[in-house]
Order: sequence, then structure tokens, then C-alpha cells
Amino acid sequence: MYEVASMKRKGFTNELWRSITPIYVEIIAHPFLRGLTDGTLTKERFRFYILQDAVYLREYARALSLVGVRSSDEDALVMFSEHASGAIAVERSLHEGFLEDLGVAREEAEGTASSPTTLAYTSFLLRTAALGGYPEALGAVLPCYWIYREVGKTLLERGSPNPLYQRWIDTYGGEEFGSLVEAVLDLTDGVCEDLSPPQKTRVQEAFVATSRYEWMFWDAAWRIERWPVG
Repeated sequence: MYEVASMKRKGFTNELWRSITPIYVEIIAHPFLRGLTDGTLTKERFRFYILQDAVYLREYARALSLVGVRSSDEDALVMFSEHASGAIAVERSLHEGFLEDLGVAREEAEGTASSPTTLAYTSFLLRTAALGGYPEALGAVLPCYWIYREVGKTLLERGSPNPLYQRWIDTYGGEEFGSLVEAVLDLTDGVCEDLSPPQKTRVQEAFVATSRYEWMFWDAAWRIERWPVG
């Protein structure tokens, strides 16, 4: 699957995907994702994941807004503004959907603090979006789009005997989400086409870093990660 995802594209994004092939192999083989499709993932782990995902999405929306503002292209500004609004809408829908099914009250969800991994990931995103170059910022936010699309497609083929997990899979494996990802990929290829080798290296470094954080995010949920002290 990871080879196919890469070969479907030309341009710099193809190079980006190839640079994270080993990371994606580890992601798709992670026991958290296997547990979603075979139905063995514990409710406690999924609950932790959904709560942290709500925290993450709020900060990711801010990062997307910053990326849009950094662009001189009005279409890109509009797109990322819409995507930021969409991330907030998804976060809010968690309260009405998954969190309700998991027995989580709105007050608990809104009071959930970032896990160490969530804090590290979102801090990196916001720092890169605010202080890095525009292409580098694109590289940082891209894995959350692209890896989730590829994971969603793979898990959709496998399905899940658990209706709750199947709903999650349907969200990211569907065509609507896929079209959003393609738009960001096309934009990234256009922006990065004429970059110098050092500039492309910085984009790739940001892309690889947040791809690693994607693996870490699922692993944190699998471990039900806590702060080691305090």
C-alpha cells in the first residue's frame, strides 16, 4: 500500500512519501491500528485516543490557519481557512458522536490536558507554521492529511467487527476526505517545484518529523501515555 501511494504521484510529494516509507510501514503494522480492524482494541485505549485527538485537532486548526496566512496565494488562504474550520467542526462532532458513545461528558473532554506526545507534536506544528518558511510549514502539516488518508483506505479494505471502530475508519477512508488531501498535495507540489535543494531538505525534514509524530500519537494511545512525574 505504501508503495502504491507513492507511485500515484509525481513531483516532490513523491519524494516526500518515499522518505517516510519505513515510518509508514511501522504505522500500518502498529497494534493500535490492528486492534481497530480485528476489534480487539480496548475501549480504554480508544477513549484515550479520541480525547487526545480532540485536543490535537484544536491546535492543528491553529497551525492550518497560520499556514494559510503565510501563503501569498488567495486560493490557498481560503482552502486552509476552510480546513481549519473543518478541523474544529470535527473536534466538536466528537462530543456528539464518539465521546457520547464512550460515556465522556463534555466537561471532561474540554478539561483533558495534552499528553506528552500531543504537546510535543502540536508545539512542533505551531512553531514550524509560525517561524519556518511557508514550504516548510506545508511539509509539517501534510502528514496528518496524507497518512490518515492512506491509513483510512487500508483499514477500510479490512473493515472492523466493532461498529464504533468502523465509523472511525469510514471517516478517513472516504472519498470526501481524500479530495481534501489531493488538493493539499497538489498545492505542495506547486509550491516546492522550484525550491533549491537546501529548501527542499528543510521541507522534507519537517515532513519526516511530523510523520514520526503520527506513529508516536497512536503509540501513546496504545500505552495510555502519562506524564512520568508530577
